[in-house]
Amino acid sequence: MTSATIPSKTADDAKNPLTAPKPGGGKGKAVPEKKPGITFFNGSKKTKEFSKKEQVDMFRGLGSMLRAQINTADALKYYSQGLPNKVMVDCMAAIRNDINAGMNVHEAFRRTGRFSDTIVGLIQAGSDAGQLHEAFRALAARITSELKFQKAIKKATLMPGVIIAVLTIAFIISQVKIVPQVEEMLSGVGQAPDGLTAISFKISHFTQSIWHVFLVSVIGIAITIKQSTKVRGVIMGIAMSKWRLFRLLIMSLRQMTFISTIKMLHSNGINLAKSIRVSANSVMGTPFYNELREAADKYENSGVPLSTAFAKYTSVDSQVIHMLSIGEKSASLDSQLEMLTEMYEEDAENHMAAFAATISFVVLLIAVSIIGAVFVGTFLPIFLMGPKMMQSGI
Repeated sequence: MTSATIPSKTADDAKNPLTAPKPGGGKGKAVPEKKPGITFFNGSKKTKEFSKKEQVDMFRGLGSMLRAQINTADALKYYSQGLPNKVMVDCMAAIRNDINAGMNVHEAFRRTGRFSDTIVGLIQAGSDAGQLHEAFRALAARITSELKFQKAIKKATLMPGVIIAVLTIAFIISQVKIVPQVEEMLSGVGQAPDGLTAISFKISHFTQSIWHVFLVSVIGIAITIKQSTKVRGVIMGIAMSKWRLFRLLIMSLRQMTFISTIKMLHSNGINLAKSIRVSANSVMGTPFYNELREAADKYENSGVPLSTAFAKYTSVDSQVIHMLSIGEKSASLDSQLEMLTEMYEEDAENHMAAFAATISFVVLLIAVSIIGAVFVGTFLPIFLMGPKMMQSGI
C-alpha cells in the first residue's frame, strides 16, 4: 500500500513519534489524548506553558547551536537529548517533525500550545529575517529580565504577604472567639458597654456575621484571577489607567518588544511595512496589535510618512514618533530604532525597580495596619473592662 492510500488515522500515527510504527511492524505505545477540561472560570483548559527557566535554557541552547551553523531541526534534536523533562522532549520532537514536514518554524512552535503569542511572534520575526539565532537570544534575554522582575516582586511581597494572611486570621479569631468572651464577662457583672468598648463589641458582631463570606470571597477572587485571562486583562487595564508607574512599566516593555522586532527585521532587508506587521505578533493581545497593523497598512497604501502613521493610528509615546521622524529625514531609521530599543530597555529596568519598591512599601503598610487592628480589636476591650469590673465590686 502506498502512502497515498494510507487512511488518515494511520497517516497521523506515522507522524506522531509516540505512535509511529516500529521496525517490527507494531506500533509504539499509544498515549491517549486528553480532552481539554472545562472549568467554571475559563471554559476550555489551555495547555500549560513551560516554565520561564526552562524556556531561557532552551532558547540559549538553540541559539548557540544555530550560531554554530547547525540547522533548526538538528538543534532541536540535539537539545532534547538527555532532557529530564519528558514533556519538553516530546514537544521538541513534535516541532522537529513539523519543520521537517515543511512547516514554518513559528507555526511549529505555535502548534504545540506551550509558547505565548509574544514568543511565537519573535520567532516569526527572526525566521523571516534569517536571524533566528538572534530571535532566540533576544527571547532568552527578555525572559531572563522577566524572571528578575518576578523575583524582585516575590521578594518584596512574599514575607509581608504571609504576615498579612496570618494577621488577618488572627484578627478574625480574636473577634469571633476572644472579644465575645470579654463581652460575656462584662454582661455577667451587670455592666453595659459604653464608649470605645461598645464600638469594639459592634466591630466584633459585624466580623462574626461576615467572616465566612469574606474568606469565601477572597478565595473565589484569587481563583478567578488565576484562571481567567479576561479578568486579569480587565484588572491590568484598570491598574494602567489609575497607576502611572504601572502604565509606564507595561508600555516600556511592550514598546521595547515591538521596536526591537522591527529593528531586527528591517536591518536584515525586510521591507518596513512587513516588519511592522510581523512585529505586531510580538504584542498580540494588546492594543498595539491592531494599531501597528493599521499603521503598516496606511504607510504602505496611502504613502504617508512612517512617523505620521504612528502618530495617527497608534498610542506609542511621542518620543517614538519624534525619533522615527528623525530616522526618516536622515536615512538613519535603523540607528534610531536601535536607540529606541536601548532607551526602553533602560526605562523598563528603572520602572521595574521603582515598582518593586512601591509594592514592598504598600504591603508593609497593610501589614502594619492589620497589626494595629489586631491589637486594638483584641486587647482594647480587655483593658477597658478593668474599670467596669472594679465598679461592679469584683
